[in-house]
Amino acid sequence: MRIDAYADPGTPDRRGGWRYLAWLVRRQWPRCLTGAVLASVWMVLLAATPYLMARAVDHGLEPGDLGALAGWTGAMVAVGGVNAWLGMMRHRTMTKVRMDANFRTVKVVVAHATRLGAALRAQVGTGEVVTIGVGDVQTISGSLTAVGPGVGAVVAYATVGGLMLSVSTRLALVVLLGVPLLAVALGPLMGRLQGSETEYRERQSVLTARIGDLAGGLRILNGLGGKGLVADAFRRDSGRLREQGYRVGAVTSWIQALGMGLPMLFLALVTWMGARLAAQDQISVGELVSVYGYVVALGWPVAFLIEMGHQLSRGVVAARRVVAFLRLEPAPDEGTREAPAEPSVLHDPASGVRVLPGRLTALATSRPSDATDILDRLGRYTPSDATWGDVPLADIPLPQIRPRILVAEAEADLFADNLSNVIAAAETNPRGAGNCATSHDAPADATQPPVADENAHLTQAIHTAAAEDIVRALPDGLQTPIEAQARNLSGGQRQRIRLARALHTDPEVLLAAEPTSALDAHTEATVADRLRRARKGRTTVLAATSPLLLDRADVVHHLVDGKVAATGTHRELLDTEPGYRALVARDAEAEAAAGQAAEEGGPAR
Repeated sequence: MRIDAYADPGTPDRRGGWRYLAWLVRRQWPRCLTGAVLASVWMVLLAATPYLMARAVDHGLEPGDLGALAGWTGAMVAVGGVNAWLGMMRHRTMTKVRMDANFRTVKVVVAHATRLGAALRAQVGTGEVVTIGVGDVQTISGSLTAVGPGVGAVVAYATVGGLMLSVSTRLALVVLLGVPLLAVALGPLMGRLQGSETEYRERQSVLTARIGDLAGGLRILNGLGGKGLVADAFRRDSGRLREQGYRVGAVTSWIQALGMGLPMLFLALVTWMGARLAAQDQISVGELVSVYGYVVALGWPVAFLIEMGHQLSRGVVAARRVVAFLRLEPAPDEGTREAPAEPSVLHDPASGVRVLPGRLTALATSRPSDATDILDRLGRYTPSDATWGDVPLADIPLPQIRPRILVAEAEADLFADNLSNVIAAAETNPRGAGNCATSHDAPADATQPPVADENAHLTQAIHTAAAEDIVRALPDGLQTPIEAQARNLSGGQRQRIRLARALHTDPEVLLAAEPTSALDAHTEATVADRLRRARKGRTTVLAATSPLLLDRADVVHHLVDGKVAATGTHRELLDTEPGYRALVARDAEAEAAAGQAAEEGGPAR
């Protein structure tokens, strides 16, 4: 049974951690059944070896019958060879079981994260998702060892108990009752492990999120002089996590120590009782040898049973975290009205912004967050009274909005892939799984006809974003691997790649936040001119304060406290609005300073 990493994973059982683990087993029950059978036969044959050895002693060695001795010895060799093959097949099968559970869990988590879309960040932290993807998935897949060796251990344990009945009823009762007593002894520790592991995982997700925040805002922290304070807070949090890890390790060490020590004491008791029975002539020498062999054979099932309990305790904790994530629901989509068939006016009553179709509109404000909020409302990522034509956006189903209106964030995520796929992936990943033009739900423009030459379309997007020099500078051009978040590119290069990716989708309405803020004046002017030409006749809204962009806009809305204070062209507002003039002049001075720094040897953009 082949593992298909791209097949439909199915609908997970979200009713609890144990039910989720059971669902993973049901989804691959033929493979799990095969693993359980192989493990059971393998462990039973381990116990059969002492039985054959006892027969060889009693029927061959003790009476001096060399033929019988050779026959029983040959049987042991044959059983050993078969068991070696069974052990190999068992391990191979259980590896496939774990891989299937791993891939299946990853797929359901990624698919659900994609389905949540813009609601993901509002409901769960980045650290939680990372912890699930990195740690919990591995723990869950490892816990499925209970399916193979766990079932085999139970079968082998019962088989050894049955074989012991042929030697001594007293020994059989000790064997059959001993392991349940071990489970009772270890039960409280298993429960404590679950509690400690749960708290550890929660602290780990919080710290992971903080690491991501620190990495993303390190320059800002340096500029504000707050790096030391944040470093101290991180040091305290990591110290608490370390202490919690010690507590988890302490419980685990007790489980492992008792898991090794108690079975040894138990098996020593069985051996001592067998020796006493042999000394009293209640069992034969061969039966005594078989008792020793059964004791050795019991070591595997007992060890696997204890390991099974340990892994299941950790696995159910991880499964509960996955289930909690899968229970998150996206914002309800109650839209029932049709979107406008033709390009129409977008209107945000909260701010007074009106976006005319086919125009290049700019939003200029001293508070970038105000403009970002407007873009989110116009893209229907936050509840609002915004309208599209005469229809409230809230009344339009999201599947009709996403392919036509794209919100391109300034810090949209960039995932690892070659540069060509990073730019073009927005069209092939319509709901944000993979490289998307926005950290919200990235659309594929279903309303556009297929492009006759995909390479020409890609080249055009790169040209409009003035990113040709990036392609030329990379060793393999468009096929050059790009690291996650494009860490091997500069800030200005990342921004142009994001813009090229947004342009490649060619949406009917493009809402872009600060698309050129990290560029030098010359490159920004080039992007502004090319963007105006490329988007001619299509609706584009830019949140920016750069005079170079504002001068190319058909309409500029000057925002004060999140509301439209004045509307006109860039030059009209310069002549009539002192507040707008001050805002733009401040930005122009910043650009001039940046340009001078670049001429003096500053970092290239």
